[in-house]
Amino acid sequence: MQFSLVKTSDSLANNTRNLSSIMEKIKEQFRDIFPDIVADTKAFLKANGDKTIGEIKVSQLYGGMRGMPALICETSKLDPEEGIRFRGYSIPELQEKLPKYPGGEQPLPEGLFHLMLMNEVPTEAEARRLSNNWVRRNNVPVHVFKAIDALPTRTHPMTQFTVAIMAMRTESEFAKAYSRGVHKSEYWDSTYEDAMNLIARLPRVAAYIYRRMYHNDQHIEPDPSLDWAGNFAHMLGF
Repeated sequence: MQFSLVKTSDSLANNTRNLSSIMEKIKEQFRDIFPDIVADTKAFLKANGDKTIGEIKVSQLYGGMRGMPALICETSKLDPEEGIRFRGYSIPELQEKLPKYPGGEQPLPEGLFHLMLMNEVPTEAEARRLSNNWVRRNNVPVHVFKAIDALPTRTHPMTQFTVAIMAMRTESEFAKAYSRGVHKSEYWDSTYEDAMNLIARLPRVAAYIYRRMYHNDQHIEPDPSLDWAGNFAHMLGF
């Protein structure tokens, strides 16, 4: 067990703190479009809420709801013939359009996240800003690692992962907002914060579990110069 991995270094904290004002630009952008999303949804429901969209057969229920329209999903669409599309783009199209790490061949996860949230292909600068955002948020509380270490190393990695996520509930911005009685129209704000924090921290947790199980608890410090996926691979030891 190496708790030097747990705490963000002072230099990293200082380097990222002075960037915080520009790092949250994506949140400001989402805040700007959020009222329109809510208004469009309400208008659509008012106009179409009583319409029937199909019939359901008993055989479909036993077949895992196959072929049944059951949920609105604006971010992706899965077609049994064509495959999946994200915000209307196929995977080959995303490989062509999304920003890549310098010298890399595949799109950055940051770019795909931006597309899914904002419904627009980001610039390289926007993807890099998101990388910096996640670096700033990736400090995992000590008690999370202690919770993992309390489990036998033979414990399935997904069980350890789940325990770690549950242990991070102490840091939940949504839980804090809910306990204060925040109106549900503002739930999105704390939900956004929790989502961003989890995305930032989970690679460190996953890498910790992997190194604990397969590399004798010898952990690798994160590299703030790398993108989200690159840093994950780095902490795994690849």
